[in-house]
Amino acid sequence: MTRIAVVGGGRIGEALIAGLRDAGTQAQDIVVIEAVEARATELAKKYNVLATSLDIGCEGADVIVVAVKPGDVPAVVERIGNAISDSVHESIVVSLAAGVPTVVMENKLSAGSPVVRVMPNTAMLVGQGVSAVSKGRFARDEHLEQVITIMKSVGAVVVVNESQMDAVTAVSGSGPAYFFLLAEALVDAAVEQGLPRDVALTLATGTALGAGAMLASGGDGPADLRAAVSSPGGTTAAAIRRLEAGGVRSAVADAVEAAATKSRVMAQSAQEADDDEVDL
Repeated sequence: MTRIAVVGGGRIGEALIAGLRDAGTQAQDIVVIEAVEARATELAKKYNVLATSLDIGCEGADVIVVAVKPGDVPAVVERIGNAISDSVHESIVVSLAAGVPTVVMENKLSAGSPVVRVMPNTAMLVGQGVSAVSKGRFARDEHLEQVITIMKSVGAVVVVNESQMDAVTAVSGSGPAYFFLLAEALVDAAVEQGLPRDVALTLATGTALGAGAMLASGGDGPADLRAAVSSPGGTTAAAIRRLEAGGVRSAVADAVEAAATKSRVMAQSAQEADDDEVDL
């Protein structure tokens, strides 16, 4: 079995542990490494896994998943590199953080260490995430397959080139917030039309769930599905005309561009900081 060490016991780290356990991964094959002792104890009891220190947890791990904030990734990976530098066992280091290039992590590890970068989204908290994975310079196809198997425990997985990760971050990484904003606006609009807020929330939530299921069914794409709902001269057509007039498409395009640009800036900053450390 694959031995997995999860570094970081926040919401994303816990979601991965929960998904792995639900998918049948044995408790003894999962280790959680969390600096806050109370949180580490909580996760250990909840999922019946071992909570331990970074040095002990990384020793002999086949996959080490870094589930910490982007700004903390380089320092954490450097500690991982020190912990496994003398080991003859090959460990795949996986980052779930946005904006940290694989080269930054590779520079913190022994030469030739396999690194895989993953961009998940928060829907993994309910087992419905979508993750994009890309491999670093030294990761082989079998390494990528191991990571894909792990991430499938919390949702769908796609493989992309690392150069596409900024776009992935903007579309799916940040994407749940876009849908939440639309649902929030829909609820507010429904209240203005006289519906109680709890009823409006139930309607908006159920509609989002159903629409998502229709998209995921593998049949028609979004344009065809929208057209099928929009009867000529009907209520939906009137609403869509107003949304189009309000510039909804350009607003979405601008939002995705802004998120992608921010992701590129984060990646560049991480790279520059790493270069500065090397120069020193």
